[in-house]
Formats: sequence, structure tokens, C-alpha cells
Amino acid sequence: MSRKSPAKKPKLPFVLCNFAMTADGKIAFAREHFIPFGSARDRALVMQLRATADALLCGARTVEVTGTSLGNGGDKFRRQRVKNGLAEHPLRVIASGSGSIDSDARIFKQRFSPVIILTTERISAPGLKSLRTVAEVEIFGKTEIDFHAAFAWLRNKWGVRRLLCEGGGELHSALVRARLVDELHLTICPKIFGGRHAPTIADGECFPELAMAAQFKLVTARAIGGELFAIFAAK
Repeated sequence: MSRKSPAKKPKLPFVLCNFAMTADGKIAFAREHFIPFGSARDRALVMQLRATADALLCGARTVEVTGTSLGNGGDKFRRQRVKNGLAEHPLRVIASGSGSIDSDARIFKQRFSPVIILTTERISAPGLKSLRTVAEVEIFGKTEIDFHAAFAWLRNKWGVRRLLCEGGGELHSALVRARLVDELHLTICPKIFGGRHAPTIADGECFPELAMAAQFKLVTARAIGGELFAIFAAK
């Protein structure tokens, strides 16, 4: 009797996430707008990390609140990307389970690289039609995005080998719970925002018990100019 060989796991991108957070673990104020609070060194680090990634990933809320276009950071970092064997501009990926992002958002007006929206069957027909005029929209899952399938698709169709997630907290939480985060870059800033409703780097569903918590190990930590720059790897 012949036995079926086990199905091969699809290849996935290496996923790294990058956040600046306060000493009390906040990534923004509770009110609905974003004020950058990291140093110039931290902002340069963001662009340096982007220069190593095939694609950048953000949640829809983060894209709208920050007004980011997810660009390459200018000529210096464009040259770094080319030196690293990457396209001049990163592929831009937005995660939105409801597909509720505004089709007039700034990111869609900057046409330097494709924009892809990962969504679910919760997206409305009018919303899907509108967003498909400004981006490629792909549905992965009924109510929650199936990030394993989505990332396998990004690797297979778009050749994404290295994917950088820049927030927000709910998206990062979903990736952590799916065990998809390979590396975490944290800049800890000497500020305290406070506020029980201020967002953190993991704002989605919690792990129900300690034994199930995602485990990371510290790789490097450097104190520079009052900030702590740390890199953690998934165990």
C-alpha cells in the first residue's frame, strides 16, 4: 500500500516588526491622532529597516492615522535597496479585515509601487469595488484575515522574502498569535504617556495563560542617546 507523502508547508516571508514605544509600553496617545515621539536616530532606523525588506505591511488604521505612504525614505535608502538587490521601492501591503480604509487615503495617491489590500469576506461590495480602483484587493478568510495563506501568497506571487510590519498593535498582535513574527525591533523611549486606552504593540486578543504566551529571546540591546534599541528573535 502506498502512502501519501506529507504536504509541504508553503514558504513564508521572514517577518520582522518594528515599533517605537514609551517606557510604559505605549505606541501612541489614546486620542485618535499620531504624534511621532522617537528620536531622529529612531526615524533613520525605520528607513534602514525598510531598505532591507521586499514589502512593508501596515494596518488600515495606522495608514490613515499616520498618513504614511510607506515609501523608501529617499535617494540614500533607495540606493541601499538597490545595493541589497531589492526593487527601488517596496511593495506596500495594507491589512484591513473589514476593508474599511478610505480609498482617498494618501497612500493611494503615491503611485511609486503597487499597493495590496488584504481583507476578508466582511468587506462590502461597494467597498470592494471602490478599493479595487486604487489597489489590488485579495480576500483571505471569512471574518479574520488568514495571514498564513496571505503571506504564502505574497511569497509565491510577489516574491516577498522579507516582510516588515510597522503596526499597529492589533495587526502585530494577530501576527504574534499566528506565530508569524520572526524578529521584533523595539525602540524604548524615555517617556510615559499613561492612559488605559492608549495603544500598545499587542492590542488584539490576549493569550489565555502564561504557558501559551509567545516567547522571544533578546538578541541585542544598545542604549544610545537616552533610548534603548533592542532586537528580539522568536524562540
